[in-house]
Amino acid sequence: MVILEVIHPEANDAKGTGAFRTFLRQLRKNRLGVLGAVLVVLVFASAIFAPLIITHDPIRIMVGPRLAAPSRDFLLGTDQLGRDSFSRVMMGGRIPLFVAFASLGSALAVGVVLGLIAGFGPRWLDSLLLLIFDTIRSFPGIIFALAIIALLGPSLPTVILVIAITSMPIYARVVRTQTGALRSSEYVAAERSMGAGTTRVLAVHVLPNVIGPLLILVSMDVPAVIAVEAGLSFLGMGVRPPTPDWGAILNDGYSYVNQTPWLVIAGGIPIVLATLGFTFLGEALRDIFDPKLRKDL
Repeated sequence: MVILEVIHPEANDAKGTGAFRTFLRQLRKNRLGVLGAVLVVLVFASAIFAPLIITHDPIRIMVGPRLAAPSRDFLLGTDQLGRDSFSRVMMGGRIPLFVAFASLGSALAVGVVLGLIAGFGPRWLDSLLLLIFDTIRSFPGIIFALAIIALLGPSLPTVILVIAITSMPIYARVVRTQTGALRSSEYVAAERSMGAGTTRVLAVHVLPNVIGPLLILVSMDVPAVIAVEAGLSFLGMGVRPPTPDWGAILNDGYSYVNQTPWLVIAGGIPIVLATLGFTFLGEALRDIFDPKLRKDL
């Protein structure tokens, strides 16, 4: 007698909904995680809807209200050229978020591929890739960034390239380590004995087991990338004026801090909030998805 089990699509939907509810329930237990999620949502919302929120043109120079204090017309005051600081902060949030996700996304994609090759490939190729990873990581990050920017010139693509190159070896080494451990597992050996190719083994059995920790690591790297991008713009090696950017706003505020503190406050607060938000959320995700750190088991 053969029993056929019919699985309805609604069952898979219910399972996914239950997993999401479990995630939300565990996240609510972590107060800092909830705070981080709220801050991240606010940062994204302010960047996405910035054109609808701003009250003035962020690059418009106004002769009258230079270095003005916050008022009803200018919520965060104005800079040395009379530009509205609130509008520049809102629009300036787009640059750090774009740099973070473009650079970390590129580093993650390349790092996963190279890590899988290193962990599942021949020994000589593993040694060669490790040498490349260690060589890149041996250079101090800021010195490497300044050298590349000096060669290619300050621009947004250059900043993304620098961050992607310096971040890639971290992800690649994590993937290599976990791939090497999974390579000798019983279910991978059984799959290969049944004639499965290397591509299928990596795509079906190895990649799903390594991508979760990587996403948590990426979420915790976002604040570091935001700080690097702001630092390069503060030094004049990031985005070029008059493009609004948090680091450029900080640079203007530092130059005129003796006359008004509002520029430094306007440029510093969003960086602090974004850093705290992604850090708290990343730590909460680590506690939820890492079985060794979950407190409810």
